[in-house]
Amino acid sequence: MKRRHFIRIWDLKKEEALGLINRALELKRNKNWERKFIGKILGLIFEKPSTRTRISFESAMIKWGGSSIFLSSKDLQLSRGEPIKDTARVISRYIDILVLRTYKQETIEEFAKYSSIPVINGLSDRFHPCQVLSDIMTVIEKGKDLYKDKIVWIGDGNNVAQSWIEASALLGFKLVLACPKGFEPEEELLKEAKEIYKAQIEIVNNPEEAIKGAEVINTDVWTSMGQEEESEKRRFAFKNFQVNNELLKLADPSAIVLHCLPAHRDEEITEEVLEGHQSVVWDQAENKMWLHMALIEFLLER
Repeated sequence: MKRRHFIRIWDLKKEEALGLINRALELKRNKNWERKFIGKILGLIFEKPSTRTRISFESAMIKWGGSSIFLSSKDLQLSRGEPIKDTARVISRYIDILVLRTYKQETIEEFAKYSSIPVINGLSDRFHPCQVLSDIMTVIEKGKDLYKDKIVWIGDGNNVAQSWIEASALLGFKLVLACPKGFEPEEELLKEAKEIYKAQIEIVNNPEEAIKGAEVINTDVWTSMGQEEESEKRRFAFKNFQVNNELLKLADPSAIVLHCLPAHRDEEITEEVLEGHQSVVWDQAENKMWLHMALIEFLLER
């Protein structure tokens, strides 16, 4: 049987994505699971810093009875020029499943090509698929309807936004993204989503227009890892895209606010909103662990 990887949302079928989310919700509710992966090892190779992704994956594997090995890419021969394909084939002999957090999406794709174990995208510059599945889990858990409620993204058309686009296309829910001009998601990705999946995705440059009547509001930092030299330029471009109480008044009164964290308080989101009653960011962060448990189970049992 061909080994399954999880590199982007579109690696899944619709029923598989929904099944993972439902399984994660079940694991969180019941907390009565078999320690079925005793002796199995999860590897984590990270080029970028991480708090939630690293800890939630390690905790997820431990809850299944397995163990984990964390490696910075600087600790590997990759940092001295060893080809990705060589590292992938060797590491596949030592561990059972791998999470890779890197800059280039191509790095993960090449690693997966030569790996005989499941490879999971723990974040790349193009996509953050695990994050978005756990975000959707949070939306459902909070009683929102993916197919009836208005879901909006406000801010940069970054890797998380692009995984939201893939999720919208795959699962068939409408999505509105408000991004400053020049900071929209990839045109080719949007074209593919609309042509292949008939996605109902709207891109606007006005956050007030996007948020009107919204039930689910999502945002992220204005400057992602690796873009630090653009910080000043981005602060100017995004100054009207802050999720604050004034903007939130235009949304549905029962709207929930998501942020994948870490947050730059009083930049892309105000302290008041982040700590307010509409914020669900702490449950959202916890849900990464439950979704990762479901994903590990899904991949190891195939």
